[in-house]
Amino acid sequence: MGYQPRKLPKSGIHEYKKPFREKGKNRKHIRKRGELRLEENHIATEREISEATLKRLHTLGIQKFGSSPFSEHFDRWLQNVTAVLDEFKSNPNLGVDDQFEKECLQALSIIKHQLEAICRKEATLNRELSNLSDWKSRLKQINKEHSTLAGAIKSQRNREIKHIYSVINRLKKDQDEVIRMKTGFFRGVSKKKREQKELAKMQELNDKQTELELVMLDFRARQKELRVEYDRKREPVLEEIKKFRRIIQNLETDGSLEERWFACETLIDSINSFLQRKSIQSTRSPN
Repeated sequence: MGYQPRKLPKSGIHEYKKPFREKGKNRKHIRKRGELRLEENHIATEREISEATLKRLHTLGIQKFGSSPFSEHFDRWLQNVTAVLDEFKSNPNLGVDDQFEKECLQALSIIKHQLEAICRKEATLNRELSNLSDWKSRLKQINKEHSTLAGAIKSQRNREIKHIYSVINRLKKDQDEVIRMKTGFFRGVSKKKREQKELAKMQELNDKQTELELVMLDFRARQKELRVEYDRKREPVLEEIKKFRRIIQNLETDGSLEERWFACETLIDSINSFLQRKSIQSTRSPN
């Protein structure tokens, strides 16, 4: 008789089987742990670390800060640049030389001084805003004084013109009366007296019309003189306002962007020069 395996009784010990989903999850977990081990064991090559460093420096060189004061971001930006360089220099496949170290220190020192100067400049923003407010107050006062004087001249002109027009209208009525006397029949009034009276009224009317013209000319001259004085006071104030607006606009613009870009480009050039020197040295070294 051949060997036949024993069958487990239905009421006996049951075999434990993991659900399908749990199996798949465990497989993914095991695969992920294996990938992590590979990544931990992988040491970045010279090309990989160089390309990553150049890319990060380029990104930092074009980084824009949201709003003023921009100086609040300078320390963090410098720390990021320094961290990128330190990571590059610490790679065991590179072995940077003294020239590269010197160039990096010089570039970082220059940008640091430039950013400090921008910080000091930004610190004057509140003072410049106060100056702008003062000059705006002066302009407001000048406008108010001009408006008051111009209003007074206009009111006086209207009163005088109104009075002259009322006199002219009265004289015209008197003139009409004289004309009616001249064409009608009035006992006791000679023709000569009627003509004299007509000439007198006409002269009075002409005098008042001349007075009206002189009054209008006088007020135009006064308004012109007032405008000249207004412009004389206002123009220098407007120039100061424009000046402080330009200053504030510059302070509210990130003036560090060009300097930071140039610093990163300088560091990129230093890395490329170092890699070129290293490549030349490796080709000259004996196998």
